[in-house]
Amino acid sequence: MSEQATAVTHRLVPSPAGRIHVVEQGAGPLVLLVHGFPESWYSWRHQLPVLAAAGYRAAAIDVRGYGRSSKPGDTEAYRMLELVEDNAAVVRALGEQSAVVVGHDLGSAIAANSALVRPDVFRAVGMLSVPYAPRGGPRPSTVFAQLGGDEEFYVSYFQEPGRAEAEIEPDVRGWLAGFYAALSADTMPAPGAPDPHFVVRGGKLRDRFPTGRLPVWLSEHDLDVYAGEFERTGVSGALNRYRNMDRDWEDLAGFDGAPITRPSLFIGGGLDASTTWMADAIKAYPTTLPGLVSSHILDGCGHWIQQERPAEINRLLTDWLASLPA
Repeated sequence: MSEQATAVTHRLVPSPAGRIHVVEQGAGPLVLLVHGFPESWYSWRHQLPVLAAAGYRAAAIDVRGYGRSSKPGDTEAYRMLELVEDNAAVVRALGEQSAVVVGHDLGSAIAANSALVRPDVFRAVGMLSVPYAPRGGPRPSTVFAQLGGDEEFYVSYFQEPGRAEAEIEPDVRGWLAGFYAALSADTMPAPGAPDPHFVVRGGKLRDRFPTGRLPVWLSEHDLDVYAGEFERTGVSGALNRYRNMDRDWEDLAGFDGAPITRPSLFIGGGLDASTTWMADAIKAYPTTLPGLVSSHILDGCGHWIQQERPAEINRLLTDWLASLPA
């Protein structure tokens, strides 16, 4: 492998947020990697060298509000259209006209909307863990409030500024360890156990997190990296993404029911609630993703798929990238 392919560089580039932290490796067609909650560019650590070795310029960002990227104080600054424009700004700042965008978790939604709203910049989209579902239906806050019966869905729990922060920030490392474990194949609660996506009225999200051991994919060092970033920045910037879903629903009204026509890829975990709750969205792909190249569900895999199953994800990503028009 060439020195150019193995070198990892960090840079700050201008964006509507102020600046975006980009970690890149390799040379060739640009592949922009967008993480989810509660992560950072580091969640793509297994993909960067493999994509570089395959002849791509892999660029993993810290989404605004995370890591070394800017953290605007206004909650409304974290609406989807702002994040889409951050992605487009990164492509321009890296001297490119277009890119493939790949996202995981909330980053999957950011990637999908980047391809939907800015098809002039994003020529293909890969979505990990969270399926694409077009804008539509009732206001999201109404839907979330109806989930769980007497319990509270985690997205609703995150809505009030300061509430989740008060749970997380006194023990960032312990909270992250529990959250990662709750959604990992080897440490998630057994079938039939209380669901960690829901909160008992008056309780905390972490009340249902597993304790005692880390998922096999997460080393103590990895946890230190994630915790160190959130201990430095706080978690409000990350949580503000959840606090804009009603605004996104309003902002994207012109895209109601719209398909993504760019070539696309979906990969989900067979044990991930995102793929089971949104099974109908996956079934609708012939209509909502007419450019779909391939769709995969990894048996026995949880939510953090590019870290739980890096070899499989790397193979699927590089095969898909090689199939795209130049």
